[in-house]
Amino acid sequence: MAGPDSIETLYDAHAGALFAYALNLTRSEADARDLLQDQFHRLTRQPMPATVRDARGWLLRSIHHLAIDRIRRRATRDRVADQWSKEPLELFATHADPDESAFRLGLAEALGDLPEDQRSVVHLKLWEGLTFEAIARLLDIPPNTAASRYRYGIDKLRARLRPLYEEIR
Repeated sequence: MAGPDSIETLYDAHAGALFAYALNLTRSEADARDLLQDQFHRLTRQPMPATVRDARGWLLRSIHHLAIDRIRRRATRDRVADQWSKEPLELFATHADPDESAFRLGLAEALGDLPEDQRSVVHLKLWEGLTFEAIARLLDIPPNTAASRYRYGIDKLRARLRPLYEEIR
């Protein structure tokens, strides 16, 4: 059974990555914070199984499920996706270079326009550095599906960002 020290250790080691992933899924800082709090509150009541070999993977999968549950509780999936596209979040730190800031804002908006399943895979691959096999296990999808979603997501990002990149280059 996990005690407070181990929950604190898990939090210190993984909260940043979990928050970033939840933010990318929900596109809402408040929702991401709530999911992170829910995740660690659950751990106080039901500790991580001792058989878990990859704590970060287990926690990311759990956050993913919590996020999906939250999305499903809201109105329709189309309404949520529409809300995300209208409220793009800048996921990256701002920089003194206005061209870089413009590109980062464009990237954040382009990520927000991706379908949730593609955005999730792109985030896990690029920001978490997971393999397609690990992403597949985390999302309960075949590895080829993870790879396809990544490829389609990257293609959409590339097409959307190429004109901006050419303009500021």
